[in-house]
Amino acid sequence: MMLIPTHHFRAIERKPEYLQPEKCIPPPHPGPTGTMWFIRDGCGIACAIVTWFLVLYAEFVVLFVMLIPSGDYVYSIINGIVFNLLAFLALASHCRAMLTDPGAVPKGNATKEFIESLQLKPGQVVYKCPKCCSIKPDRAHHCSVCKRCIRKMDHHCPWVNNCVGENNQKYFVLFTMYIALISLHALIMVGFHFLHCFEEDWTNILQAYGSDRKEGAEAQVSLHDTRQPLTVSPTECSSFSPPTTVILLILLCFEALLFLIFTSVMFGTQVHSICTDETGIERLKRKNQPREVRGSCKLVKEAFGGEVSLHWLNPFSGPCQPQTPLRKDLVRQLSSLSDLEHAVPAQCPSSPSSSPPSSSEGKEQDLAEMTDE
Repeated sequence: MMLIPTHHFRAIERKPEYLQPEKCIPPPHPGPTGTMWFIRDGCGIACAIVTWFLVLYAEFVVLFVMLIPSGDYVYSIINGIVFNLLAFLALASHCRAMLTDPGAVPKGNATKEFIESLQLKPGQVVYKCPKCCSIKPDRAHHCSVCKRCIRKMDHHCPWVNNCVGENNQKYFVLFTMYIALISLHALIMVGFHFLHCFEEDWTNILQAYGSDRKEGAEAQVSLHDTRQPLTVSPTECSSFSPPTTVILLILLCFEALLFLIFTSVMFGTQVHSICTDETGIERLKRKNQPREVRGSCKLVKEAFGGEVSLHWLNPFSGPCQPQTPLRKDLVRQLSSLSDLEHAVPAQCPSSPSSSPPSSSEGKEQDLAEMTDE
């Protein structure tokens, strides 16, 4: 049971219409098992499409500019397999992070019947979200994009068009890790490619494409008569022209460097959040609430799905997290009676015309039913 030291409220949450459970519509019947989760947000969808485009662009440059034209078949096959495997795992992790329910609280469950079923005792409270009309479990936060309360919400990421929460944090961590790895791999291959081409092939290619100004001035012969058609041998760096190849490689290098830095930072912050059991929102709000102390190893095992194994790196295996909030996560205990002054009591009257209690005993009874956060 959580001890809540203080309560913070926004002005909109002080309005009485947000505090009456009879105004909450009963939650709809749950959909069939395996229903896909997808957020219809234009910005998020655009960012997800850009993410896929950038990965496929890197795939194109690596395969058709660097590996396939290379004469070293062993080098091409090994690097091609490694890069394609990492790219597949990155895109699979992205899909899983985007299409997995991050831990949404059932919408509209803040009804009088549901609150009564919790059988609250004096001094116990539950918190209602005024926006989605749901009972907020401990450490749940409302996302204005998803329009739902998310358990252990870390942040909303437009690149995966979803919140990062209790159920999909593993997939987001894997996504950032695999993107960082393919970015590093691409940078290394671009470096080797530049060194190889400048040393062996590109000198001859550039000479074939260029014209000798001295000879052209002396011979006074047209370029059409003197330049021979360029033949591309299997050992050349690329089947594209040198300027096109340079542009493609520079764009890939810039993309890989940018995403390597960004995803490495995100990967580090997510692993730190898991090990410290503190989400990004909690870190920003500095909500140092007392909670059960658990070791970092146990927290990592819960987030990645059991004991250390290859399943940790598999985006198709899920984390060890409960799918529905338990009663102990919904009901919270006030630390002292002084907290009653900071809490906003919510009545559960049988009719809208019921009047609030006037005595302190009635206030405690109402507070035991529901309050707003």
